[in-house]
Amino acid sequence: MNPLIEADDLVRIYETRRGLFGGASPVRAVDGVSLAVMPGETLGIVGESGSGKSTLGRMLLGIDPARAGEVRFSGSPMPKSGTAEWRALRAKMQLVYQDPLAALDRRLTIATQIGEPLEIHRLVQKEHRAARVAELMAAVGLRPDQAGRFPHELSGGQRQRAVIARALASRPKLLVCDEPVSALDVSIQAQVVNVLRDLQEQNGIAMVFISHDLKVVRNIADRVAVMYLGRIVEEASSDVIFQSPQHPYTSALISSVPVPGKPPEGRMILQGEPPNPADRPSGCAFHPRCPLARDICRTSVPALRQIGSGRTAACHVVAGETASVERLRKRA
Repeated sequence: MNPLIEADDLVRIYETRRGLFGGASPVRAVDGVSLAVMPGETLGIVGESGSGKSTLGRMLLGIDPARAGEVRFSGSPMPKSGTAEWRALRAKMQLVYQDPLAALDRRLTIATQIGEPLEIHRLVQKEHRAARVAELMAAVGLRPDQAGRFPHELSGGQRQRAVIARALASRPKLLVCDEPVSALDVSIQAQVVNVLRDLQEQNGIAMVFISHDLKVVRNIADRVAVMYLGRIVEEASSDVIFQSPQHPYTSALISSVPVPGKPPEGRMILQGEPPNPADRPSGCAFHPRCPLARDICRTSVPALRQIGSGRTAACHVVAGETASVERLRKRA
């Protein structure tokens, strides 16, 4: 089976100014990211705020153009944003936003907004559109009497269900979910995640699920990619990465997730804040906060390499590795 969507060495650079009269400074929001998502698979992307998760998600959809690298959908290069070919392909790729109230037009009813993709992509004849909207609303757990309501008349969870229904209207093959439950209460989060998971199983949709909430990611993702300062530092299946994280950053993230009935023993607390993306540290970007940092980490950027079956990590000193620092220097 071939991947549904592939990214090859993606780079996205923003230009920012240093102060009021300072010159332009490049920020590498995404820095050489490669990944692949199979049909029907869910890839979770996790990391702290500012790690480049949302930018990567928008690049996979072609919304944000890449400075370098390529995205391929079903084996074909992603058309340029704004072209007729890209707009036609967008019916097969949809984005679920973090803030459902901002994603919805407050002047239009829920039924009108769910039906918009059907009209834009000319998928359903006008006389059959209402029936299709009712079908979509039922699929995400919205009642028929809510069709004529406006976004402000629904709860946060109901609004997010409406956003999901609208995303599903064009029968997409890929959903990119950008923090889709972070603004919701915990009980509502579980309901929305269950809706997404059920719809994925029923329709065979592939998902890229972006979140900083590791509990949610563990519940929904088949594989997990961990990002730090624009790069993937570890990738593996969900079960493997949560049971035995290898990269020190992954270990710190997972150790911060509370386990019911267990005291917070052995928690790995990171010191300091993530570095300024416009002023990246030399070598491994994580080394100023890493408790396992060695001299090589301060001078050499680690490559993302295979460290086991179906697992990759970008670390000179992988947890559990017995190689000496000298041997690591020679290898680098």
